[in-house]
Amino acid sequence: MAESMGQLRCTREHHGQELLQDDSVPTETSIEQKRVEQCVGTIFNMYKTHIKEPLVLERDIHTHYLRKGLQHLSEGYECLDASRPWLCYWIVHSLGLLNEPIPESVASHVCQFLARCQDVNGGFAGGPGQQPHLAPTYAAVNALCSIGTEEAFDVINREKLQDFLYSLKKPDGSFNMHLGGEVDVRSAYCAASVASLTNVLTPDLFDGTAEWIARCQNWEGGIGGVPGLEAHGGYTFCGLSALVILNRVHLLDLKSMLRWVAFRQMRFEGGFQGRCNKLVDGCYSFWQAGLMPLLHRSLHTEADPALSLTNWMFDQQAMQEYLLLCCQAPTGGLLDKPGKSRDFYHTCYCLSGLSIAQHYGGGDILHEIITGIKENRLNHTHPVYNVSPDKVAGAIMHFRQKEVPQTSRKN
Repeated sequence: MAESMGQLRCTREHHGQELLQDDSVPTETSIEQKRVEQCVGTIFNMYKTHIKEPLVLERDIHTHYLRKGLQHLSEGYECLDASRPWLCYWIVHSLGLLNEPIPESVASHVCQFLARCQDVNGGFAGGPGQQPHLAPTYAAVNALCSIGTEEAFDVINREKLQDFLYSLKKPDGSFNMHLGGEVDVRSAYCAASVASLTNVLTPDLFDGTAEWIARCQNWEGGIGGVPGLEAHGGYTFCGLSALVILNRVHLLDLKSMLRWVAFRQMRFEGGFQGRCNKLVDGCYSFWQAGLMPLLHRSLHTEADPALSLTNWMFDQQAMQEYLLLCCQAPTGGLLDKPGKSRDFYHTCYCLSGLSIAQHYGGGDILHEIITGIKENRLNHTHPVYNVSPDKVAGAIMHFRQKEVPQTSRKN
């Protein structure tokens, strides 16, 4: 199987059918695209010519990289001082995908640290003493739900969290990322995600939000940051996922969105780009491919006969080839594309996308496509929250035993 995969890549390159055609009008974009294709093509051909072995996910070195990062970071990470809950989430979730348990003492230390990031007025900040912000709030709640212990759940002050969300709500249904901060689709998704996981969601909290998100879908089919902007993979994921949570997906043109995201898979590289005329990037293996299960299930409710019963609507094997061949750092961790440095962000979303590509379906319909050796198999991830499905269920069950807070409403 491995040899046939390499031959497929080599054939594509020789025929030139999948490579960029710039019609002899080079631009800065086309020059960079050709450079990436050449680099990726070299890796594909080297694999076929010299290795001829099944592709391997280097679990041990990735696990070592992640475990080390959960307990100690070098001074080079000072630039991420306002993203420390994100680092916790990216690492905890990645270890979960790899089926690597976190020692109880380490998990407890993560909970204690995130508690220090929680603001007295609700929400979480990027670090202790910083301003609360919806992005690290999302990351902190996801990390705590991924740990899934009583200690983790008890960190979250649900009443204050609900107050924080109300304080960011705008009259048109959108949300500020923080008090006085920017507005875009990310904030609506982060608010809907944490509210639904912790059972603080109320109808008036999201009054008008679904309609505002729907206005962000543009002529391309994808969703921009705000109404009128270019479609973008991250915003499209956030918008669709928020509407899944709010049960308002019918407001979107789903077939137009499916067409847009399907064309974001790069024909030669196999990975996804975030926008039209952009380069492949490993993180979009989740932001774009993660849309496919959501679209598939939403369209399935419309009984669309074109839907497959065995795979998502993208080339799952091609994306796995790209991630396994081009995005694994030899010292552990995953990366954007060849020539880039590893980081915890790309490690998380490359592994999350790899999980999506490996597993099809849910309930009674399950189908797996594992490229390379069978030990490459990752655990499932929930396509709405990007947290393990059993951890999502555990959090929802835990917080549903508590009443929805009835705190003062702030608009």
